[in-house]
Amino acid sequence: MTFAPRLWTVGEVVSAAVMNQEIADQFNSMFASWTSYTPAWTAASTNPVLGNGSITGRYMKIGRTIQLGILLVGGSTTTWGSGAYSIAAPFTSANIGVAFVGAARLAGTDTWAGICNLSANTTAINLQFPASTTNSRVANMQSTSPETHAAGTSLRLSLTYQSTT
Repeated sequence: MTFAPRLWTVGEVVSAAVMNQEIADQFNSMFASWTSYTPAWTAASTNPVLGNGSITGRYMKIGRTIQLGILLVGGSTTTWGSGAYSIAAPFTSANIGVAFVGAARLAGTDTWAGICNLSANTTAINLQFPASTTNSRVANMQSTSPETHAAGTSLRLSLTYQSTT
């Protein structure tokens, strides 16, 4: 929904225009196209530079629920920075006492299954994968973790979370 439904009063005459705005338009918004955005990609120490790589994000917002998908592909001029990566969500997450967890997939020399998470009251999505091929403990994704990234490395993530608005 794009706004809070109105309160109705006893005896109110409801017009077609009001019904369309309050019910039909809101219902149709749940089946609308996803919205594209360009997420910011940062790192804790030195920010990566996308160069000729690409990053695309798409989301669907229904009420305060955000369904999100992001694809990052490194190019030949991408520099990978240093420190733990984060990718910006389109809306600030609600502060409701939980962290939101989604799926992440990294494909480079190897293919890695991981998680992405969004803490309360932030837009910074954090990424965790196994630390290495010999260490299955979760570690923050960085330029050399879980492997050294190069042109063609792709990161996909999906996440559902509650926003503040």
